[in-house]
This record gives sequence, C-alpha cells and structure tokens, in this order.
Amino acid sequence: MGSLLAGPFCGQLLGDFGAEVIKVEPPGKGDPMRVWGRHRKEGRTLWWPVIARNKKSVTLNLREREGQDLARRLIEKADVLVENFRPGTMERWGLGYEELCEANPGLVMVRVSGYGQTGPYRDRAGFGAIGEAMGGIRHVSGFPELAPPRTGISLGDSLAATFGALGALTALYNREKNGGRGQVVDVGIYEAVLALMESTIPEHVLTGHTRGRTGTVLPFVAPSNIYPTRGEGGEEDYVLIAGNADTVFGRLAEAVGHPEWAQDARYATHHARGENMEELDGKISAWTGGRTTQEVLDLMARAGVPSGKIFTAKDMTEDPHYAARENIVTVRDPEIGEVPMQNVVPKLSETPGKVEHTGPALGQHNPEVYGRLLGIKEREIEAMRGGGVI
Repeated sequence: MGSLLAGPFCGQLLGDFGAEVIKVEPPGKGDPMRVWGRHRKEGRTLWWPVIARNKKSVTLNLREREGQDLARRLIEKADVLVENFRPGTMERWGLGYEELCEANPGLVMVRVSGYGQTGPYRDRAGFGAIGEAMGGIRHVSGFPELAPPRTGISLGDSLAATFGALGALTALYNREKNGGRGQVVDVGIYEAVLALMESTIPEHVLTGHTRGRTGTVLPFVAPSNIYPTRGEGGEEDYVLIAGNADTVFGRLAEAVGHPEWAQDARYATHHARGENMEELDGKISAWTGGRTTQEVLDLMARAGVPSGKIFTAKDMTEDPHYAARENIVTVRDPEIGEVPMQNVVPKLSETPGKVEHTGPALGQHNPEVYGRLLGIKEREIEAMRGGGVI
C-alpha cells in the first residue's frame, strides 16, 4: 500500500527475490509513478516498468468502508504489509497494526514515513528530499561556497525502502524464532539517511567539529580526488584516483614516475599527505592532465591503484564488466517492447533473484487476486469495479 518511491522500492526489493507482491492502487488513476518521468517510450513512462517490476496490481478504494473490509481480507493472508502513508492514516481507516494483528498475529507491517511513527514531527508531511536534509547528507554534499545540492536520484526514499526491506526480512526471521509473532518495522526517511552519516555525530559532540561540504575531496584523505584528463576526442574529462593508503600511495608514486614521493616527509604518511593535500593533488593533476582517460586508467590498473571513470548510463550499457556481471537485464514489456534496466542486487549463489516482468497494467490482477486469494466470484468483482470499490 505504498505510492511514489519509498514504499514501492521496498516492494521491488522483496519481489526481486521471489516474494508475491500485490500492489494496491486507487481505482482509475493508480500510483503517480505510472505517469512520472520526463522521457517516454510509446507514450509510457520509463520509471514504472522498473519500480513496479515483479508485482501484481489490484485496485482498491481504501477510503471506502467496503474497500477497507476487502483490504483486511487480503492482509489476513499476508506475511508482510508495506505502507508509506502519513502516520495515523491507516488507523483512521481501521487498518492500524493492533486491529490487523488480531486477525493475523504473524503480520509484519513495514511503515515508511518522513519522520517515523512517533515523536513531535510524526504528523508532518515528509518527502525523501526533506529526509535527506534532516538526516544530514545535504549539509555535507557539494562545495562550501555553494548551496547544498541534491543528488540526481531519490536517495532518501531508496534508503528508507532498503532499510524497510531489511527490517521486513529480519522480522520474518525472528517470527520463526518467537512462536510466529509479527511486529512493526518503523522507518523514518531521515533516520535511513542518518544511518549513513559515519562519524559526524561523535565528531561534533566530542570534538566540536561539524563536518561540512568539501567538494570533491574528504579533508585529510589524500590523494583521493577527481583528476583532469583528456577524452578520446581531446575533450576535458576526469578520472577518480584513490591512492590514500600508504602502500597504495607508494605504487601510485612509482606509476607517475616519482617513486621518491613515497619517502618524502610531506607525503610519506597518511597524516602528512592530508596536511599537504592541495600540493599533492596539484602534482597528480599535472601528470594526469597530459594523458587520456584510458591511458591513466590502464597505468593505474597495472600499478594496482584504485581508479575509475565517472560512468554515465551509456558507459554502463557498454562496459564489459557490467556485461560479465549481468548488471543490466532486458525485460519484455507488452506495450514498450524491450526495456533494459538494472538487475537484481545482491547476487545469491543458491537462490538468485530475477526480474520476471515489468510493471503491470492498473488492476491487471484484480480477477486473479480477488478470485484466487479471496474466492470472490467474477460477477462480484465486476460489481465492485462498477461501484468504484476496486
């Protein structure tokens, strides 16, 4: 019972590994993700085939009593319920956890919201971007002289969904250990972002330092930056090089023709390189700037120095490692045709996930789900459709 990204991505992750995921959508219009996205193929958004893959779609009007009753009947048969409404919405519909677990004590209810189910902010509207700001990642992203930027993806929503899926699997595992009892998985988007914030909290509390925006580097971690190169056509390009560990830096110094750097007091230790970061980055930039991207990458690979180009979608679709790992999978969509998309992560050796199909049509599985799971006859399903219940 999720819409947009946070709830649906959680469902996508579970569906990727074989869960039967039934997506509940409002009749007539469905999830807004069905129409989001600037670029289209055959008139269809290219967001929906990915976020709704491996799912079944049923329509259901949760604002009507009859729809709420039908939802309870579905939930009675469910292992996991995922929802990302504003806190209190499910309770107003009579679909709070206390009511639902009376009929289904083993139910795991994943609740994703902006601020979580408790606390003074619980009732506020909260999207992923707000969670990114409150969780701290916006403050440390970008350049200090510029306003905090956003990333080009919905990071907060996806992080919350990932933690929601992790919580669901943990709760299911514990259900087997504690006599079949389910529980609530409560994820605030800002908390999912906060979980990634490394040592920022103890740094502030214990030393008074508040980490801020530092552009393309981490202060006192050197060399680890983007360095200028030439593209194949002579255009400006960049390579990432991370040679900050002592042994790796020695190999980097050798590769660029300056083995003496590894013994130089200014660069010989991690702390010294951090103190002289700008000077060292300038010397490496002068070396990379006279070479093509591929030349630098080849030299770094031979030297055993971590390096890489900044991949675009085009790079991903053409890269041999992506191909060998089957990171991009092509799935047939009945309207769009062949749709390439990212494959399932992580890779499991014995029970690998799979993308079975793209996002379904609105209400495509009404007859199957209501008929097979609930035993509702076809004429009753049609009557409910005509009455706006489904």
